[in-house]
Amino acid sequence: MKNSKFGMDHNVASLSRREALFGMGAGLGSVAFSSLLQGADSKIAHHPAKAKNCIFLFMEGGPSHIDTFDPKPELTKRHLQKFTRGGDMESAMSSGDRYFVKSPFDFIKAGKSGADMSAEWVNLQKMADDMCFYRGAQVESVNHPTACFHVNTGNRFGGDPAIGSWVTYGLGTENENLPGFVVLPRNSYPQGGAGNWSNGYLPADFQGTPLRPTGSPILNLNPPRGVTAETQRANLDLLSKLNKKHLSNRPGRSELEARMSSYELAFRMQTEVPGVIDIDGEKESTLESYGIGNAKTDSFGRKCLLARRLVEKGVRFVQAYAGNWDSHDYIERAHGSLIQSVDKPIAALLNDLKERGLLDETLVVWCGEFGRTPDNGLRGGGQSYGRDHNAKAMTVWFAGGGTKAGHTIGATDEIGGEAVDCVHHIRDVHVTILNLLGLDDNKLSFYHAGRHKQLSQFGGSVIPELIA
Repeated sequence: MKNSKFGMDHNVASLSRREALFGMGAGLGSVAFSSLLQGADSKIAHHPAKAKNCIFLFMEGGPSHIDTFDPKPELTKRHLQKFTRGGDMESAMSSGDRYFVKSPFDFIKAGKSGADMSAEWVNLQKMADDMCFYRGAQVESVNHPTACFHVNTGNRFGGDPAIGSWVTYGLGTENENLPGFVVLPRNSYPQGGAGNWSNGYLPADFQGTPLRPTGSPILNLNPPRGVTAETQRANLDLLSKLNKKHLSNRPGRSELEARMSSYELAFRMQTEVPGVIDIDGEKESTLESYGIGNAKTDSFGRKCLLARRLVEKGVRFVQAYAGNWDSHDYIERAHGSLIQSVDKPIAALLNDLKERGLLDETLVVWCGEFGRTPDNGLRGGGQSYGRDHNAKAMTVWFAGGGTKAGHTIGATDEIGGEAVDCVHHIRDVHVTILNLLGLDDNKLSFYHAGRHKQLSQFGGSVIPELIA
């Protein structure tokens, strides 16, 4: 039977392999089975890929495009003038009088490309010529949980596979000793929780593996005192024998396969993971460049450095969370502090990848779940103003991975209320990410609940303007 490379449904090929193995009574352990499945897939792409890996930087809470990468001089002219919305442009939390709100930040033209960036991006502006800014993206929801699900899974209501799960399902893993999809969350999980990196209806092997933001990234990584590797191996072999007998009567139960696979992966991770998560061996200059050791930047700096180390070791998809960008009040103070906390780490990540020759093959994506409105209530007057949620306009930027460096694509209207040029639904952003990684959304499907499902839900289009 043909595989997805030749246009057949990916899941049909996977199921036939699974059924064949069970039918032959093959004596493969689940990890061998999983490695066979993922190893075969890792050699299959629908077309030549521009990127091998992806680092997805998710700014939870909805960063304001108007105050980061999309300046609006018209708002300065209209600042605090009364503003009335109507129809489908009604504000998410509209009540009482509304007023235009200018950005409290100055903007600069960064790099030779002249990219628009808030002057608060002191370090990132140095990488402007390696970045591709996209101002045409739109989503459907202005509620945080549904919007987070939408950007992360393509479905506003949760329960579907995350984009990282789709990528690892399509491409497999480059390092069988590490998870293919790793998540670096905040202390508090994003709205919607672990559903943002769920495998959904895909086999459970493809769910994201979160690393703890404080303390040991993985609990119980080291074996108990006195337990040798040989003893662990013997225990796992016995457990595998019992589990295979149990599974032989229950073919196709992905949760059983995933549990067995996780035991084996955990055993292998005891050797591989300590060397990846231990950053003590990094040069002092590298740690400083990421802001590690500085109270403001240490947390996200560690995530960005770990993201680089993970993709360097073959992890296919890494997602790092920062927040909370939900600035309804005091946006100068709130967004200003948040930009400071991620500016240096992100700039260091891009520069580090570039210096190591990894940026060309690593796609870096930055976005939140939506943008923010050009208006808000006074909330006490003075500098206390902020912005509401806006699904009609947001900025997504890319770096590396075959994207068009040094370009700004698309535009919003003069007040930043709505995208008006090169406008695309978030599904098209998803399809473009998959395309850069060598995957065709229309071929990367999984049969579930009576139909073939895909990340874009019902199909989408590549955004050619973003691709070099």
